[in-house]
Amino acid sequence: MDYIEYSLCPIPFEPWNEILVSALSEVGFESFMEEDLKVKAYISSKEENVLLINAVLEKFDRNNEMSFKWTKETIKHKNWNEVWEANFEPVYIENSLSIVAPFHDESLRKNHVIEIDPKMSFGTGHHQTTFLMCQQIFKLDLKDKRILDMGTGTGVLAILAEQLGARECIAIDIEPWSVENTIYNATRNGCKKIKAIEGGKSQIPNILFDCIFANINKNVLKEQLKTYSDSLSLDGTLLLSGFFTSDVQELTAHAEKYNLKTESIHEKESWALIKLRKLISL
Repeated sequence: MDYIEYSLCPIPFEPWNEILVSALSEVGFESFMEEDLKVKAYISSKEENVLLINAVLEKFDRNNEMSFKWTKETIKHKNWNEVWEANFEPVYIENSLSIVAPFHDESLRKNHVIEIDPKMSFGTGHHQTTFLMCQQIFKLDLKDKRILDMGTGTGVLAILAEQLGARECIAIDIEPWSVENTIYNATRNGCKKIKAIEGGKSQIPNILFDCIFANINKNVLKEQLKTYSDSLSLDGTLLLSGFFTSDVQELTAHAEKYNLKTESIHEKESWALIKLRKLISL
């Protein structure tokens, strides 16, 4: 599948860089990067709604407090993979975890190691939200726990969960290449307890999970929170990420409706993670 890259140059760059990212994440953009005072936003050609995106960009264009220029180009599937590999540096999650690619040598593999071949999938550890998820998963007791990883991407969170002792990991993603990539990466890391499934919340098995990881975007999380609560065992843990710190209050308030209590909030460069627990009683 082709991806579309929107390159935007807001003036002044700050704080409009973060404001642009927040607005574009609401209309389907999956990932962002900053380079030479530009915001580069990526969306799959299948998900690109030109009318909706242009409406957002026109709103900024009419804003008297800033000015910006933008361009867009199509990135072919093959070129997208080449971009990933050319820019894939090892990721170190504090002193706990190294996320490396197959072409990284032993000198770059430190402490706990996960080897990821990202292909088209999100979840290499480079993004702040994946970093936050890995950081918090390391602090959980996952021995003999049943795990659900929603929006699994590369499968990195499910792989980490199995390596930390989980007895079963269900990894779900709407994109078929993510499911394929998860299976591939799980095999590379010697995992045997991960089941990758293509689909959305309707594909969640009718069983209870001890922990649920969901690193998606705010709107999807809000829409699926009730399902997560229904699928979570009493006193189970839910980790949510994929949104900005400005969205935390909205999400925590929404979670309360489904018997999910906020235990802690963690931040990294304007991105956030919420750790919630399902209450035993209201």
